[in-house]
Amino acid sequence: MNDILDHKPITRQKVNDLEAVMKKLPQVELKVINHFARGVYARELHIPAGITLTGRIHKYDNLNILSQGEMLVTTEAGLVHVKAPFTVVSPAGTKRIATTLTDCIWTSIHGTDETNIDKIEQHFTAGDEQEYLAHCETLTLEGK
Repeated sequence: MNDILDHKPITRQKVNDLEAVMKKLPQVELKVINHFARGVYARELHIPAGITLTGRIHKYDNLNILSQGEMLVTTEAGLVHVKAPFTVVSPAGTKRIATTLTDCIWTSIHGTDETNIDKIEQHFTAGDEQEYLAHCETLTLEGK
């Protein structure tokens, strides 16, 4: 079941506005399991049913897999109702928002030999628009 519920793209500003409201609410600690293989890092996130969450801005394309559960998630096609198994490639600049309908497991996969989680997060994601724009400017200056 992968039904597109709304074809309208959800703007980054709308996601940021919702995230600002959500940060004022009680926060939930989510279980994270980090997996490492040669040249690959996978961040497995366990999300209970009924949780709405946002992610960080991804600096590079990355692979995401919903291996368990059902959720509403923003994609490039709009708001999508997805059920495991579901795989999506997130383009650089993606910041998703999701609401879990059942207990879910969402895994983000990145190509790296790094094993320091803080360094991985810093390299692959941006915490806000300014950080992401600075990253894009650096890539432009480097001709990438």
